[in-house]
Amino acid sequence: MGSSASKPVDAQVWKGTSPPGVSQDLVEALQSSPETDVSRLQSLELAVQARVAAELRRLQSEEAAALREAQEKLSTTTPDSSEAAPRTRQTVSKEVEALRAKLEERRKVRQLPDSVEAARGDVVRCLRENDRRPLDCWKEVEAFKEEVRRLEKGWVEKVIN
Repeated sequence: MGSSASKPVDAQVWKGTSPPGVSQDLVEALQSSPETDVSRLQSLELAVQARVAAELRRLQSEEAAALREAQEKLSTTTPDSSEAAPRTRQTVSKEVEALRAKLEERRKVRQLPDSVEAARGDVVRCLRENDRRPLDCWKEVEAFKEEVRRLEKGWVEKVIN
């Protein structure tokens, strides 16, 4: 089986008659053509590579244009672009201190209304009394939720107006 060499493969040559469905002119043109399957594949590969390279160049130029446009848009919308004087260390530190003061002002805890504190106290008292059965405190929890809803509604109205 493996001791004999494989049969040499000869190119198919059609003599006299052409295969069914193929004209004799086509068979002769293919046989006389110096182009082989390998050369056709190589030329196809080169054409594909050229097209990919052209598409890549086009995409790179589009990206560069978009980047330039974005940079121009940013440079025109910079808030301090009209100032000619650069920021000094002192002005920056003043701005930082002003921002810190605003942040501290927001952090202040405001005193809750007495109704909310009372409802909260009722929930805490009930949970302590019913530490093994917290679901028995549903009435107190609902009353607390209602007080919080009123507080939130008042805050929203204050912000809107």
